Amino acid sequence: MTFDANNEQSDTVPTSQRAADIGERTALHTAFADPRSQQLIRRAHQEWLAALDAIQDPIFIHDKDCRVTRSNRAYADLAGVPVKEVVGRPYYEMFPKLPGPLPACEQMTQQGGISEEEVHLQDGRIFLSRATSVMDPSGEHSFSLHIMYDITARKQMEQALRDGEERLLLALGAARQAWFDVNVQTGIASVSPEYAAMLGYDPAGFDGSLQHWIDELHPDDQATVMQVFEHTLGGNEAGSIEYRRRTASGDWKWFRTVGRVVGRDEQQRPLRMIGIHTDISTHKHNELALIKLNRTLKALSAGNHELIYATDEAQLLQAMCRVIVEKGGFRMAWVGYLQQDEARTIRPMAQAGFDEGYLENAHISWGDNERGRGPTGLAARSGQRQVVQDFQRDPAVAPWRDEAARRGFGASIALPLLKQGEVLGVLTIYAAEADAFGSDEIALLQEMSEDLAFGIVTLRLRQEQQRQAEQLRKGLEDTVQSIAAMVDMRDPYTAGHQRRVADLAAAIATEMGLPADRVHGIHLAGIIHDLGKIQIPAEILSKPRKLNEVEYSLIKLHPQSGYDILKNIDFPWPIAQMVLQHHEKLDGSGYPQGLKGDQILLEASIIAVADVVEAMSSHRPYRAGLGLDAALEEIGKGRGVHYPAEVVDACVRLFREKGFGFQ
Repeated sequence: MTFDANNEQSDTVPTSQRAADIGERTALHTAFADPRSQQLIRRAHQEWLAALDAIQDPIFIHDKDCRVTRSNRAYADLAGVPVKEVVGRPYYEMFPKLPGPLPACEQMTQQGGISEEEVHLQDGRIFLSRATSVMDPSGEHSFSLHIMYDITARKQMEQALRDGEERLLLALGAARQAWFDVNVQTGIASVSPEYAAMLGYDPAGFDGSLQHWIDELHPDDQATVMQVFEHTLGGNEAGSIEYRRRTASGDWKWFRTVGRVVGRDEQQRPLRMIGIHTDISTHKHNELALIKLNRTLKALSAGNHELIYATDEAQLLQAMCRVIVEKGGFRMAWVGYLQQDEARTIRPMAQAGFDEGYLENAHISWGDNERGRGPTGLAARSGQRQVVQDFQRDPAVAPWRDEAARRGFGASIALPLLKQGEVLGVLTIYAAEADAFGSDEIALLQEMSEDLAFGIVTLRLRQEQQRQAEQLRKGLEDTVQSIAAMVDMRDPYTAGHQRRVADLAAAIATEMGLPADRVHGIHLAGIIHDLGKIQIPAEILSKPRKLNEVEYSLIKLHPQSGYDILKNIDFPWPIAQMVLQHHEKLDGSGYPQGLKGDQILLEASIIAVADVVEAMSSHRPYRAGLGLDAALEEIGKGRGVHYPAEVVDACVRLFREKGFGFQ
């Protein structure tokens, strides 16, 4: 049907056709006049407006003169113009503010199709204008739909990548977006071509239905996704969920989907859901990498703590395997040492995590054979780390693939433990997922293996030093015993006196709560406390009657003589000073230096008390023993005057309460 300029029917149209046209127009007028039809039209119009406003990206529609006929709220907000004032104005006067239409848009208005062009604003923001031109049947422009994407962050990160900025910046906003509109009741959906492209599909043949979306969800995410989906259908708020979806190649991509219900029927059942899919794979990859890196850092820190406090090699190995699994989140870790047997086996020394007999049946070797060409064997032979990123595909682990799969091992790294180029053993770590070891994580695990090797070498060196120190200490103590025996040989009447004094002095020190090492030093000093008597004539030592003043003055020289003999021997304890001071008294009445109070070593005072008690209790050539009671009474008189009170009290408790007796 044709019309002239005055909207009158042309005379060239047959009468019958004019009548039919008039009938059709009358029917349409009647249908549009129907209130229910008007309500449906208004509802559809409201739903369309709601759908536009639900999309966060600016959207507007313009005619062939570039005047806006419809926009969403995001566009009005971006343009800084009230929604009611947007319609009718050229878009290039509002947003983006330009001298005229966008070049590609203007060409598309004439030719139709889809255009994309970047718009750079003076404030530094960058938008991607994606426009679709709709032509009428006669080929004339009907209207154009514009969606404006803010790609500023993406562009900045692309530049940051070129400039070598931190890789984690790539996760901030670099993801692309794609819209969807799904009929909830039928499951039929409309999706933008970008969504198919994100998944690696041809947009022309892509199945964007709701059921296909559900079927391609990762099995581990399906329950959570459907729970959020159902919750969103039942409410009025937008729902958001992160999940994995299968791509055309069979891999998995991470998406964030935000959607909300638009329109409900009389029973309040949802009619449609619209929203946006965002590919967050890069962001998620960086996020997961950061989590793994943080866990590895925690394992490294915990391992260093174990290194500091380890006292035993086996304990250290087990502790390191444990922190790798517990702090690092790995599936299993073990340390093996190279054996020099014919089969060149690698003997497991420690392991932690999910093993269930794996190592017992692995029969790993460091020889050039089938069981030695895996990562652990190669690391042992070459002294270089070996990484297997996919246990199911790497031929190097074929002999162990099935057993590894049963235990959930997806990847592994083998790190040699080196001592000046020599391989001591291998630290092997298994992860649950493939491609688990990034470059940063490998560097941290390499550092951990180097720390472990250092710890092993240090412990072995420390053990050797302890062994040598023990030998030296034993040699010193044997020397002390020999010296004591020599003194006893020169003074047969007091034979055993030094040993009994040493035993009592050690018992007193223990009763006082002194550390075991300090008690041991006191015992050794007690054994040779009378060493200086070796310079006193034997006839004086064995004289059967009381000594005269001159003879006694010679006896009083023996502490100094003993000190002079011992002073150049490097004991771990002040043995020489104990011997020198064992006849000193708190009030300064002792000899040979007349020391007072704190000038006297506590160890020397302990030996002094033990010396008095033993000497008075035992027989001497010039007198019979006076007995224990007299000895205890004597030290009691000197309590706090000659001897420290706590030493006297401990000695008395030993005899009166603890049943101590001389052997």
